[in-house]
Amino acid sequence: MTHTARRIGRTLALVLPVVLVLSGTLAVTRVNWAGNESQILTASSENVSVRAKSRAPQDVLRDALLTELQEKDPGTALTHLQREVEHRPSLAQHCMSIARALGRAAVEHYGPVKAQSYSRPVCDTSFASGVAQER
Repeated sequence: MTHTARRIGRTLALVLPVVLVLSGTLAVTRVNWAGNESQILTASSENVSVRAKSRAPQDVLRDALLTELQEKDPGTALTHLQREVEHRPSLAQHCMSIARALGRAAVEHYGPVKAQSYSRPVCDTSFASGVAQER
């Protein structure tokens, strides 16, 4: 009798944590965290194999430079834009739009006068064009 009870105890000690973890995980995935009745997450999603779209290099660069503009200054961001275009010529076709975006962001962050003081001929003065558009 003692041997049987010990075997049952060991089996429960091994199986019970697995059952609790699995049931807890399934319960959490069924909770309506978003508050939307139509967006209930289930453990067996149909779109598991669908990959997220990767971002284009110019979008990644633009976002990084906009962050750098906020954290440092527009001059640093423009220097890095110029270096990246020289390093990766495929980005040259996007240089003007990125520089314009930097100019608009500089006006929002620093004001038009200070933003204009950072202007230089990167990508055919597109930074200055972005500053002028935001005025």
